[in-house]
Amino acid sequence: MIPNQCIEVQTSPLERPSVPPWFAEVAILSQHLATKGLLETFTHQIRLVRGHFGTYEPIDFLVLLIGYAISGERTLADFFERLAPFGAAFMALFGRANLPHRSSLSRFLVDVDRPCLEAFRTLFEQFSFPEGWTKDSIGGIWDRQGRRYIVFDVDATRQAARQRSLPCDPTLPLAKRRLDAVCAPGDIGRKRGEVVRTRTTALQMHTRQWVSTYAGKGNGDYQGELARALLAIATYLKHFALTPQAALVRLDGQYGDAVVMAQLMEAGVYWVTRGRTYRMLEHPQLRRVLTHPPSARVTALNTGKAFELFDGGWLHLDQDEGAPKVRVIVARHAAPPSGKKVTVGKQVGEWVYELFMTTLPVDGFLVEDAWDLYQGRGAFEAVLSDEDVEIDPDRWCSYTECGQEL
Repeated sequence: MIPNQCIEVQTSPLERPSVPPWFAEVAILSQHLATKGLLETFTHQIRLVRGHFGTYEPIDFLVLLIGYAISGERTLADFFERLAPFGAAFMALFGRANLPHRSSLSRFLVDVDRPCLEAFRTLFEQFSFPEGWTKDSIGGIWDRQGRRYIVFDVDATRQAARQRSLPCDPTLPLAKRRLDAVCAPGDIGRKRGEVVRTRTTALQMHTRQWVSTYAGKGNGDYQGELARALLAIATYLKHFALTPQAALVRLDGQYGDAVVMAQLMEAGVYWVTRGRTYRMLEHPQLRRVLTHPPSARVTALNTGKAFELFDGGWLHLDQDEGAPKVRVIVARHAAPPSGKKVTVGKQVGEWVYELFMTTLPVDGFLVEDAWDLYQGRGAFEAVLSDEDVEIDPDRWCSYTECGQEL
């Protein structure tokens, strides 16, 4: 019963699908892209040679991928099912007439080549980096001498995929898995699966702008992907008339070996990373430093552990005296009770040691400043938290290398 007699409820047997909740956000973004001239730019500067293109252009498929990303639908099948009643209106937002079928999208992504992918990446850098920002508003941190740095976080995230077990019989043909082109065996961490794909991302910490993303099968080519990320960071800074020396790059232990650190120094950026090995602990200079009282004592906010910090000074990256020098910081805390495994660091007697390397100047950053700066990577992990949610592999757009990266 409806107590208010002024209200009438009319029903109909005809289906009236509700507008998807994400449709409004797509409308806002489409108008923004059109106003900035990006839609026209995408239409004329992103080209792909195909044997049979039909009535569609790359822009038709790019707007589908934009819509899929905004929608948050679990799979492409779910996205197209939800979009179907409003396909004409969706494409009209971007000045296009026809909604491609999802099989057409799949065929397009199979044909995407490296030039098409890089053309889109270049446009992304040209238009998204300076959008709405100025040299003053992009943020930064200042050291104790008043020098300004823009902090960038670089890290590799992994998506594991599960594969069905198949019978092993020499009489059977070799198995062909659709994930072979985008995945390979690798370190899956805490995720469940048999194969993995790695994506290296770079984030401007202050504005939360994505600067670059590069992907590869298995564990990926972390040195090559880091090199491309450093080029993207230099491009970003150039938009604001800043030099690479204004960049401060934070990285985890994957990048804490001599080859990568030399690569970072060659790029001309400042950086801080966790050491990948602990051989430097045997260096006479560090052994002498550890016999003296610590330079500082700090407490980790997330764990409550008390750390002692030692400034190990500047050491050569390897045994070659001509090799570049890095500043070494040693952090140690009390070893866990007997029987508990040490997951991070190296246990020596009653202490667990961790090594941090950086090129930050001593007059600008005390040991606790550099340590706090590295611990701040936790904010980057929060931004990447969505990557830790296990999702169906169909959430991936394509089973081809360039198509998936696009």
